[in-house]
Amino acid sequence: MSPANLFTWASGWRSPIYCDNRRVLSHPAVRAQVRDAFAELVRTKYPDAEVIAGVATGAIAHGVLVAEALGLPFIYVRSAPKGHGLENLIEGEYTAGQRVVVIEDLISTGGSSLAAVKALRDAGLGVLGMAAIFTYAFDTAARNFADAGVALDTLSDYPTLIALAEKQGYVKPEEVETLRKWRTDPANF
Repeated sequence: MSPANLFTWASGWRSPIYCDNRRVLSHPAVRAQVRDAFAELVRTKYPDAEVIAGVATGAIAHGVLVAEALGLPFIYVRSAPKGHGLENLIEGEYTAGQRVVVIEDLISTGGSSLAAVKALRDAGLGVLGMAAIFTYAFDTAARNFADAGVALDTLSDYPTLIALAEKQGYVKPEEVETLRKWRTDPANF
């Protein structure tokens, strides 16, 4: 988090925060906590899940961990079909009609996540919902998921992160307003 020094996202948006969930994988206790939270969410909310799907690339490892914990098959969705070999968009074995829960690491607008859902649906899979580690909780993401008819569950979100960062003194009180203001209109910040 750096309210004074902005990060540039792939979308071109400038942001005072960069959420790198890949770092979770480097810390066994945190990695296990995320895996277990996802597994419990799937067991509770999606007990009919037959397959776990990860969204490439950030959620492949997390998805594998969840699938392993639940004893379910794992597949993943590429952002584009592979350019050689079988030219797959979805990697792994699945059967049309299977019920799948999609694991994602991060939700901003939901565009790439919902593209993965579309690929799974186009392949004949029944998407029960998506679970992500973190969401920025943008209104546009909520609309996009609602419009696509996809339930989204997250382990954490931007408002919770900012409140915790403020409480723990990770950000200065004068920076909190900047962080809150950014979230209301990130495209024009």
